[in-house]
Amino acid sequence: MTIPAVRIFSYSRCSTCRKALDWLNSNSISYELFDIIENPPSKDLLLKAWAQLGERKFLFNTSGVSYRSIGAVKIKAMSDEKALEALVSDGKLIKRPFLVSSDNKILVGFKPQIWADFLLS
Repeated sequence: MTIPAVRIFSYSRCSTCRKALDWLNSNSISYELFDIIENPPSKDLLLKAWAQLGERKFLFNTSGVSYRSIGAVKIKAMSDEKALEALVSDGKLIKRPFLVSSDNKILVGFKPQIWADFLLS
């Protein structure tokens, strides 16, 4: 059995997620797939991502229905703890795909060149 190189949190109806999975497959990168709605990243993983990305705004799927229903103004006004609680409770709020490497480095969103630099170098 091959140990997955990465864990990826994805949404099957998301075209960007499908592109990311196709990219992983075409580059022969093994992965463990999680449905971001049914099994969102843990609070611990979100905190690690937040620390690596530098700002919480990079964790939010700003084009999603959940984000728009809450509203950008309300989300920006949330305390860090409330923002984290919102992300943990609704996987649709999290920017996707959400990729975790074997050494716990995290990428959000899909940009082929960034993924290549991150996973192929």
